[in-house]
Amino acid sequence: MISANIDPAHVVMPRVHKVVSLLKRWLMGTLQGGIQHQHLDYYLDEFAFRFNRRRSKARGMLFYRLAQQAVAVEPVPYRLIVSRDDVKPEKSLPLGPHV
Repeated sequence: MISANIDPAHVVMPRVHKVVSLLKRWLMGTLQGGIQHQHLDYYLDEFAFRFNRRRSKARGMLFYRLAQQAVAVEPVPYRLIVSRDDVKPEKSLPLGPHV
């Protein structure tokens, strides 16, 4: 249990600390502090997408895969994006190996 340990959390779990600090830096840099609670799932999805592809050897494929995904899913109306409902549209299945 971490709370029983005298070492700080960043010493016990350095990778978790690094990811959280990257997330905070990305949120503040990208959104300039304009974070809205109802959109948090979408922010985290984008961060995970970028984080998982940060060392991709095929960077040119990133835009291609993004465009491929964009045409494979149904469009999300603006009113659904900004609604206060916690309902999120279904995610599509991956189209192929992740880059």
